[in-house]
Amino acid sequence: MNTERDKLNNAKEMTRVGIAADHGGYELKMQLIEFLKNSGYEVVDYGAFELTPGDDYPDFVVPMAQAVAKGEVTRGIAICGSGVGACIAVNKLPGVRAGMITDSFSAHQGVEDDDMNIMCLGGRVTGQALSWDLVKIFLSAHFKSDERFKRRLAKVAALEKQ
Repeated sequence: MNTERDKLNNAKEMTRVGIAADHGGYELKMQLIEFLKNSGYEVVDYGAFELTPGDDYPDFVVPMAQAVAKGEVTRGIAICGSGVGACIAVNKLPGVRAGMITDSFSAHQGVEDDDMNIMCLGGRVTGQALSWDLVKIFLSAHFKSDERFKRRLAKVAALEKQ
């Protein structure tokens, strides 16, 4: 029987995590990078690399999302003040399936049913402890690959080609 610790260890072995944030998510990003590294994950930081009020989330989250779409990183975490802008931006890219995550059910269900590969968080609205819990859930979840989920993803992929 897989325990929660076993699931987390399996996720760490296969997961290279990309992370990016603007000024609104900078503090949370830095905290999550520390947590991820201390937990044994390989982390690729796409910026911001310093707190610069007035910077723009697309400048950081889009390169991270492109890396996810290309398979350069396994999963991504995009953070801005609310999480909404980052989510809108990354979902414009083919191959990206991002969700704004504020609860534990969505953190795993988005991966299991929808093959979500980027989670978006609000640095000004989601606390550090909850964010870390949501990240752990997101990274330990796996796509179920049921026929109905594959069928739905094929329809979404068709939309990207229009």
